[in-house]
Amino acid sequence: MNNELTIPVETTGDTATVFATDYLNKLSGEKIERECRRQLDAGCKTLVVNFRETEIVNSIGVSILLGVIDAAQNADAQVVFSDVNGDTIELFEMLGLTNHVVIKG
Repeated sequence: MNNELTIPVETTGDTATVFATDYLNKLSGEKIERECRRQLDAGCKTLVVNFRETEIVNSIGVSILLGVIDAAQNADAQVVFSDVNGDTIELFEMLGLTNHVVIKG
């Protein structure tokens, strides 16, 4: 992974979908967080983080996701995690993230 990593985003109305990378770590996580905050600043009210390509989320990635959740709550926006694999859902449940987001298949 290099510093040229770009995070794909799709917007429809006040919903933004940010596509996470295959490995959510410090580098990719910071880029995802920046993009999520950019979308929230632009008025996004539903922030979807799509984990379709994500195989691994490390502890720093979880910490960064907590920052995204906090920023969304401060902006009165809903956070949705979509296309999350079973192992990652278990991790999110164990760490309590699922109490603050909507999980969609």
